[in-house]
Amino acid sequence: MFNIETYKDRRQRLKERMKDGILLFLGNNESPMNYPANVYPFRQDSTFLYFWGLDQPALAAVIDLDQDKEIIFGDDFSVDDIVWMGPQPKLHDLCAQVGVQTVKSSADLANFIFRALQKGRPIHFLPPYRHDNMIKLQEILGIRADYLKNYVSVPFIKAVVELRSVKSEEEIIEIEKALDITYQIHLEAMKLIRPGLKEYEISGVLKGKAMSLGGSLSFPMIFSVHGEILHNPHQLNLMEKGQLVVLDCGGEAPSHYAGDITRTLPVSGKFSEEQKAVYQAVLSAQTAAIEMIQPGIRFRDVHLEAAKVLTLGLKELGLMKGNIDDAVQAGAHALFFPHGLGHMMGLDVHDMEDLGEEYVGYDEHTKRSSQFGLANLRLARELKSGFVVTVEPGIYFIPQLIDLWQQEQKFKDFINYDKLESYRHFGGIRIEDDVLVTENGCRILGKLIPKRIEGIEAIMQK
Repeated sequence: MFNIETYKDRRQRLKERMKDGILLFLGNNESPMNYPANVYPFRQDSTFLYFWGLDQPALAAVIDLDQDKEIIFGDDFSVDDIVWMGPQPKLHDLCAQVGVQTVKSSADLANFIFRALQKGRPIHFLPPYRHDNMIKLQEILGIRADYLKNYVSVPFIKAVVELRSVKSEEEIIEIEKALDITYQIHLEAMKLIRPGLKEYEISGVLKGKAMSLGGSLSFPMIFSVHGEILHNPHQLNLMEKGQLVVLDCGGEAPSHYAGDITRTLPVSGKFSEEQKAVYQAVLSAQTAAIEMIQPGIRFRDVHLEAAKVLTLGLKELGLMKGNIDDAVQAGAHALFFPHGLGHMMGLDVHDMEDLGEEYVGYDEHTKRSSQFGLANLRLARELKSGFVVTVEPGIYFIPQLIDLWQQEQKFKDFINYDKLESYRHFGGIRIEDDVLVTENGCRILGKLIPKRIEGIEAIMQK
């Protein structure tokens, strides 16, 4: 929790961007795994955290723009709860710490909204992503859960995105804390990886490492020798000599700010010459992309520059041919690089994705492409000082995609399909860092996790 003035200032700036009506915020509830008393670890809604700072379940809040009132709805824990949980602070005392004096029972929320609706007052709410909150909105607003998306408040979304996109100095400190955890996870992986182990033997230790440092993971860890599967959730493979393993993970600080770093490592501790060549193409693309980042530049242009550098590397390997600019414009490179260069990061690892990528990563000046690969770019709009973005180019050899394109002879003027057979079992390489856009350029956040070939090999062979 930040200091009281931080939350008061955030809510005040939000009020200045909205005209009238009521802003409704729903916090998250606990979610049972298999019966009510056995729950998943609680995670508060990030927008609720941003404006209200209270990290406990079963809360809601409103800002009455017309009467300039702020109210938090919730209940104190009962004696029965305290028997199991121990002493708990009073909700009124917690609310005072974030500058809110009016606290009402959870049961009062429905009546508050009902009276406002009777008077014809607009109720602004954000897109719900949890089904229990969809049901609650259905009950208090009278809108069927499956129609809620048609009634969300676009002005409210845009105002929240505008505020949360630009990170303050105190937020950057929290992201750095998350990256301290991430740093330790990645260094531990470099020390432990070796042939003959199952992936889960490493990933289990890495998850425990995050917890041992007082944090957690900001998203389910990707750890796989099948790096060509972009978000591979399985960690059952045996790691063998000559393979590459992709580790994409991030620590989450106790404040819930996220880190997100990817490294690709040789299982045997040393890259082959073929692996070095592909790896260097990815690293060159990432370096070029980071060097471009500054306020005023569109992230789509950074993505396309990274794609050109990747294409040049693939051409030097004999896997692509022809004019590089033409190949990227046509989308031929997407056979090897089918995802976007990066995304916003903050309280969410894909920051504010619940509010809609069309508002977070795009705007009225930047529309999403329909081209394969480029369509997956989560962030395309102009960068501003204070944005935190990931930069994560990659090269992947996806057998099913290669077979499909080869069968269709797609982009045959740019792709040497006859050279690809020997790469069918190569896997994939991704390199990712988290970057803060500054007033005059950018800087990479967190301690430097080795990403140059010689640095990785030096640690892994100790």
